[in-house]
Amino acid sequence: MPPWLQVALGLAAGLNLLSFGLYGWDKRQAQGGGRRVPERRLWLALLAGGWIGGWLGMWTFRHKTRKASFLWPALLCTVPWLLGLGLGLWAWSR
Repeated sequence: MPPWLQVALGLAAGLNLLSFGLYGWDKRQAQGGGRRVPERRLWLALLAGGWIGGWLGMWTFRHKTRKASFLWPALLCTVPWLLGLGLGLWAWSR
């Protein structure tokens, strides 16, 4: 595996773990009445590349899954990654 790919996979793994953790932390803070993670920061984690971890965190912790005003922007932050993944797989398969 080329070194650049190892670095890219490591960064992706780190971003997704961070994103997953942010959703878990925010859920815990919401239940305990503590200081919350701003929604914009949660969206930024998705947009930065932690979209898999973010969505897994949402469903694992059952956090922000019913709030449409949160889900639509979260989906919009994820769409570019899905398009890129789809285009990459399409190009690879040719």
